[in-house]
Amino acid sequence: MTTDADMNFTTGMAAFEAKEFVRAMQFLMPFAEQGDADAQHRVAIMYQNGLGMVRNEAQAYKWMKESAQQGLAIAQHGLGFMYMDGDCVEKNGAKAVEWFSRAADQGLVGSMTTLAMMYESGDGVEKDPDKAKELYARAGF
Repeated sequence: MTTDADMNFTTGMAAFEAKEFVRAMQFLMPFAEQGDADAQHRVAIMYQNGLGMVRNEAQAYKWMKESAQQGLAIAQHGLGFMYMDGDCVEKNGAKAVEWFSRAADQGLVGSMTTLAMMYESGDGVEKDPDKAKELYARAGF
């Protein structure tokens, strides 16, 4: 049986995909506040990019981190980029590597590739061509 909550979540996700961000926020925020990692990730993206609202770095970081800490790989990847680029949070290569590694351990190819590039160039981490090669191989390159 489909509940009103299920309908609201589905409506919120559909609104996000349709780029109806004001509506998406209305439907997804209650789920984010209740701890739903997918909703938290979408809310973070909207705050980070000012979609349907004014950009809010503190809220973007808060929700991305909440989602990442619950183990959502794509949020861990997003948090890694925040730390790598210094977007919404102070730039921190070690924390970027930590979050990209968590996502990579769950099989997220984008995180494996980003980590490989970081190790290849020594960006935010000590240069390690062997580690880069291993990560590229894991990613299928």
